[in-house]
Amino acid sequence: MVPPRQQQPSREREIRTDIPHTARIWNYWMGGRQNYEVDRRVGSAATELDPGITALAAESRRFLRRAVEHLAGDLGITQFLDIGAGLLATDNTHEVACRRNPAARVVYVDNDPLVLTHGRTLLTDPRAVYLDADLREPDRLFARAADILDLDRPVAVMFMGVLGHCERIGELRAVVADSMARVCRGSYLAYWDGTTDSADFVRMCATYENVTAVPYFPRDHCELRSIFSELELLEPGFVPLTRWRRPAGEPVPTVPVSGYGAVARKP
Repeated sequence: MVPPRQQQPSREREIRTDIPHTARIWNYWMGGRQNYEVDRRVGSAATELDPGITALAAESRRFLRRAVEHLAGDLGITQFLDIGAGLLATDNTHEVACRRNPAARVVYVDNDPLVLTHGRTLLTDPRAVYLDADLREPDRLFARAADILDLDRPVAVMFMGVLGHCERIGELRAVVADSMARVCRGSYLAYWDGTTDSADFVRMCATYENVTAVPYFPRDHCELRSIFSELELLEPGFVPLTRWRRPAGEPVPTVPVSGYGAVARKP
């Protein structure tokens, strides 16, 4: 995940492997390999505080997969804008979308030099690209996205766990509202974030804030629901990640998963 605050423009930053890094820690929780010992130490300590964090990471990826499959396969969306995409892992947006619809195009947006370097090195599919842009600078972000995507046609705008880095709920709402105002009617928002349902998750986030410059702020899911006020929620609504279009018979985690997600349409 890429935080929308406390970051400098990428040209002024360097890749550091001696301090813990948000995207690499998340990659570790997901079982990925794009992390270092310092990230694993912090990630393991966080897991002791919240045993459900690795389940949240896994369920968030399952939510992404199901959401993109529905958008690309059932709703015919061929354009995806994944903002704050983070490091590539398994079932990435472009892989899922292109499996369901070979005409799909995906723009990953991140402003972290590590993420951009890894992404551009590993990304070989011409239907997907990484853009160096910051969601705090929407004019530049969408101007660059418009060079690749046709914003006069429906786009799926994706915020996968990234907006929890917004310190104020007003900032979070503004990012979503501004982004959806820049895409046409018939576009979609795919969104999830961490919530306060689990006391362990809340405690872990508070501790995590002391070891990284990019704190995460879990919120009550009722408060987060307000971001959909101008949109049409698809069934089953804004629900726990474990419940969003989960296939019948798929095992449910035995530990608390403190995250809610939804897909909504711009009318």
